[in-house]
Parts: sequence; structure tokens; C-alpha cells
Amino acid sequence: MGRHIMKTTIEIADDLFERAQRVARREKTTFRSLTEQGLRLVLRGRQNKPAKLPPLVTVRGRGLTDEFKNVSWDKIRDELYRGRGA
Repeated sequence: MGRHIMKTTIEIADDLFERAQRVARREKTTFRSLTEQGLRLVLRGRQNKPAKLPPLVTVRGRGLTDEFKNVSWDKIRDELYRGRGA
């Protein structure tokens, strides 16, 4: 059973492309091969590790003051930025 090859076009930063080309020449391989190796490494790493969420940041307090209970987030935001030119 043969391997199907998909042709595609990708856009990458010039400096990244140039670095990859230099590595490919030095290792006597192709840009395509180097790109496939890189994709395999990234995909393997993501497959083995579930996405991690940053730790939850909490502070001690009693929640919203009576003034801000049952008001819209727009009002809370406006109060936070009052006097700051926003």
C-alpha cells in the first residue's frame, strides 16, 4: 500500500524559512522532509499532553459590595476605568 502525498502551500516568516533551508542543506535533506519531521514532533507532543490551563488565581474577599450586586458588567467595567481616560 503506497503513501498518498498531499501538496499544499504554506506561508511562513522569511527568517524561519531561511533557517530551515540552512538546516536542510547542512543535513543533506529537503525542506519538505524537515517540515514533515517538525509537524510530526509537534503533533506527537500535543497528542500525549492534554492542554494545561493556567492555575486559577483567587483572592480573599467577600465578593461584590452591595453597590455592585445585581448590576451589569458594563457598569462594573465603567466604574473600574472611571477617571482613567477610557
